[in-house]
Amino acid sequence: MDYEPPFLETYKTLVQKHLGDSRNNNDYCSSTVERCDIPLIDLGRLSVEREECMKEIAEAAREWGFFQVVNHGIPQELLKSMQIDQKKVFYQPFVNKSTQQAIFSTLSAKAYRWGNPFATNLRQLSWSEALHFYVTDISRMDRHETLRSNLEGFATRMFSLAQSLSEILACKLNAKSNYFREHCWPKSSFIRLNRYPPCPISKMHGLIPHCDTSFLTIVHQDHVGGLQLMKDGKWVAVKPNPHALVVNIGDLFQAWSNGVYKSIKHRVVAAESAERFSMAFFYCPLEEAVIKSHMKPSMYRKFTFKEYKEQAEKDVKQTGGKVGLSRFLL
Repeated sequence: MDYEPPFLETYKTLVQKHLGDSRNNNDYCSSTVERCDIPLIDLGRLSVEREECMKEIAEAAREWGFFQVVNHGIPQELLKSMQIDQKKVFYQPFVNKSTQQAIFSTLSAKAYRWGNPFATNLRQLSWSEALHFYVTDISRMDRHETLRSNLEGFATRMFSLAQSLSEILACKLNAKSNYFREHCWPKSSFIRLNRYPPCPISKMHGLIPHCDTSFLTIVHQDHVGGLQLMKDGKWVAVKPNPHALVVNIGDLFQAWSNGVYKSIKHRVVAAESAERFSMAFFYCPLEEAVIKSHMKPSMYRKFTFKEYKEQAEKDVKQTGGKVGLSRFLL
């Protein structure tokens, strides 16, 4: 199909090396992964049992770093419409996507991405494609009115949800919650539309293990599954819930909370016979915003968001993946 990225052709050398190595059993995506139910929180309870609901949110952020939310304020009709738009985006011919034609022409050259150009082995390769853009880029999609309208509705609601959850988490730390209104704006947050094609190589990463460079990430995923997170030293699979959004703590919140809230390593395992779609909203601060621990003694030195992003990009180029907060430990 002309819309598929040329994974096998582009990474032929890595694939041949992998398949030719009899010692390689692909244990980095072990099939012995149990499915689990991560905490599920009904945000409708905030209006009737606010304190108890806030407590559950904070506990999930401390113990799991991940939780699901229902009654989140994002209409199911909008999410279904977004899924249709998403397929239209990724089902364009690969040559159009890779040369920034059609919808991509109004976005930055780095908006469309696939694989990992810095991979030196299959452990570092993500079998997926994505469209990654700032919320402010949506207004430039003037030739795609339906997509633009849906993205605007999605971004507005996701931003409001992320801000509300962040303020709740700050409140449970007895920290000043106005930090987020002052430093996290719609223009500093971004959206990532993901497609994970079927993969002919068993137990491959759809997205390599990583932690997020954000305060919060909120994800809507389809029914296929594949998202896994690290819990108590083991990989566990997250059961898809079509009515819930998945929320996870990012590195910035772990640093800001002085390690109270956990940014947990997670990954996506590619399916051999099914494609998977997800859409993620990354709640981030302005580049000049300073992230520092709000408790003493501090585990991390203070840093700006720009500094953290630049370090992450440098690490990806040098090592094939992110290094993360360990770079900023005191």
